[in-house]
Parts: sequence; C-alpha cells; structure tokens
Amino acid sequence: MRKLDFASLQVRDLEVSKAFYTNKLGFELSEMTNPGACIFKYNKGEASFAIRKPIGNLAGKELGVGASLWFAIDEKCEELQSQLTEKGVTLLGTINNTPFGKTLLVKDPDGYIITFLEQTKTTNND
Repeated sequence: MRKLDFASLQVRDLEVSKAFYTNKLGFELSEMTNPGACIFKYNKGEASFAIRKPIGNLAGKELGVGASLWFAIDEKCEELQSQLTEKGVTLLGTINNTPFGKTLLVKDPDGYIITFLEQTKTTNND
C-alpha cells in the first residue's frame, strides 16, 4: 500500500452531517454527485472524502470510535480555533503540539474525530 486515496464515513443523518461539514467546518461540496452520499473538498480541493448513508444497519452501534481524519490547513490553528468557536463547533481540548505540527480536534455529529493539522515548517540546510 502506498497511499490512501479516499475515505468515506457512514453517518446516521446525511443532511445533518452535510450541514455540519459545509456550514461549520467550511468544506466545499464536490461536483461529483451520488444520491446516497455527499463528497467534499477541503483546503483548495486538495483533499476529498465523503459522508454516506449507512451501508448496513447502524441501529445501536457507536460510530466514530477509533477513527480520525487529518486535514492539513494553511491558516494557523489559533485562527481556525477562533472561527470554529464562533460557529459553535465543539472542540476536543486545546491546540496540541505534536511531532507533525499543531493540531486542533473536533467531533462531528456521529462522533468521528476530525483533526486539523498546521504542519511544522521544515528547512533543508544541505
């Protein structure tokens, strides 16, 4: 395996999740259409993923446990934190410093963790 090409999350209510990702997090809908899914772009269209109606019966099942999608961001985590707070998005803790850069975590309506990454700038002095 070389790279993950696409991710799709099963959600309980497609319209509620679609509104969360577009209105609260700022994802754009892709031109691609599917009656059972919403396909998104983020970060100038570089990343894409989908939310979809369940493939199977989700009754009584906990979604989102153990899953986290990471999206690189161009702005500072502090700016994004302020924007998301203004929109009423529930943040999971504070901004974290990781070996990859600063991260900010939010939880979507189905419990999936969305991680926004302000990547550490590296320089090559060779």
